[in-house]
Amino acid sequence: MTALIDTIILALNLYWWVIILSAVFSWLFAFNVVNPRNQVVASIGNALYRLTEPALRPIRRFLPDLGGIDISPIILLLILFFVTQFLERSVKPLFY
Repeated sequence: MTALIDTIILALNLYWWVIILSAVFSWLFAFNVVNPRNQVVASIGNALYRLTEPALRPIRRFLPDLGGIDISPIILLLILFFVTQFLERSVKPLFY
């Protein structure tokens, strides 16, 4: 059972980095650092959007309008941190 919990924690940690990459990519895209007409850049952006948008959309629905600031990735990272810590500190010791 600990192998399953470790696998879930690894997947959450990988998703953590996908969210960070998506946020950095959106900043690079917004400030015209990357060329959106480049096919490779567009496919990377599309993949990051498809991976993160299903988790970010429900969070954005409940957040108030903060103008041009999107804090939904930060909230999602906090949720992932909480779930990871819960699994490591509360659930995993039950199986030792």
